[in-house]
Parts: sequence; structure tokens; C-alpha cells
Amino acid sequence: MKTVAIITARGGSKRIPRKNIKDFLGSPIITYSIKAALASGIFDEVMVSTDDEEIAEIARKAGAEVPFLRSRENAGDFANTTDVLTEVLQQYKEVGKEFDIACCLYPTAPFVTAEKLKTAFKLMSEKEADSLLPVVKFSFPPQRSVVVEGDFLHFKWPEHMFTRSQDLEPFYHDAGQFYFFRVRPFLEQKKLIMERTVPFPMPELEVQDIDTEEDWQIAEVKYQVMMQR
Repeated sequence: MKTVAIITARGGSKRIPRKNIKDFLGSPIITYSIKAALASGIFDEVMVSTDDEEIAEIARKAGAEVPFLRSRENAGDFANTTDVLTEVLQQYKEVGKEFDIACCLYPTAPFVTAEKLKTAFKLMSEKEADSLLPVVKFSFPPQRSVVVEGDFLHFKWPEHMFTRSQDLEPFYHDAGQFYFFRVRPFLEQKKLIMERTVPFPMPELEVQDIDTEEDWQIAEVKYQVMMQR
């Protein structure tokens, strides 16, 4: 069974310029994902998909492969992850390499560790799932959310106005770090969340979207706390 880690790192970033190689506590942030994938020992190849030569050079120095650059079509603001992964897998096929399982790993995911990747890979295999998605529970129950209508607040679901938090079904969202998937069903369905997708719950301390400078600062604080633990 052949496995590949695909780290998606385009050069353009509007809100945080050069985000994928910005310094994160002493190292370019992409190197955390590369090192975690390499240290896990579960991949036959760890590659970076990028359109940017500087990112490619940093990736190679960290130990990743950059066998081909991303097309201009899939390097724009509106390219989605599915299109990028499909392109990478097709490019490999054209040079005679095919994989059974792939892991899409984001370049701004310093909380990913080799141990998490190994545990997630094992879980997906044991459950015979088509894909695995790291998730984190919403810190506040969405069922008790409020919305703005005109100048005033209203409960979105008034029936839960007085429902105790512990009595509400927990809701989860994508942790935005990595996805494991079987290549064949992915290429057939062209989506990462398939019928047989298993969750991989993550603690809130180890999850942080990084879209703004404030997010970045919060991520650094969370990472330092995680390392202390």
C-alpha cells in the first residue's frame, strides 16, 4: 500500500503576506508540517504542491519533495483543495506513480505531530473508512446562538433558550489541519468528506485557524502551551 503526504502551499496570500513561509517561533511555518509528516514514518513520499519557487526551496531544505510546480489554474484565490489534490495525483500518475492513501496536510498547521498522523492513519485503517477528518467541538453550543435582525438580537433557535449546555448535542467543525483519504474513492467522488468518513477529535487548545495577524499570535501562544504540556 503506497501512501503520500501532500502539503498544499501556494505563494499568494492576501491577509497574511507570504503566510506559508512566515516565521513561526523561529522556523518557517511550513516546516512544522513537513517535519511531522517525515517523522511519522507512514508515508512513501512527502511532497509540497506549490507554484512558488521560494516555498519550493524551503520545502526541499526541510526534506520534502517538490517533483513539479502547481499549475497557474490551481494557484489562484478561487482554487479549491479538491482541485489541487486531483492535479497532484494526476501529475504523479503521468510519471508512473500511483498511491492508495493520501494525506492532505496544510502548511499552516504547526499543531500537527507525527504521533497524531500515525494515530489518525491507524484509526482510518481500523475503521476501513474512505477518509478521516480532524474535528474540534464548538466551544459554545450553536443551538443557543443569537442573530441580529435589524437593530435587535434574537435567538436563532428559541426552543433552546433555556436548555442546559450539557443537554445539547455537541456540534463539531473541521479543525483545518489535515485529511486522510483513500485515493480511488476520492477521485471518483471528488470530495474529502465521503459516506465513510471517520472523525478524529482534537482538543481546542491544539486547533487554531490562522487567517489574521491576531490568529497568528494566538496560535503561537497555544503552541507554546502545548509544548509545555
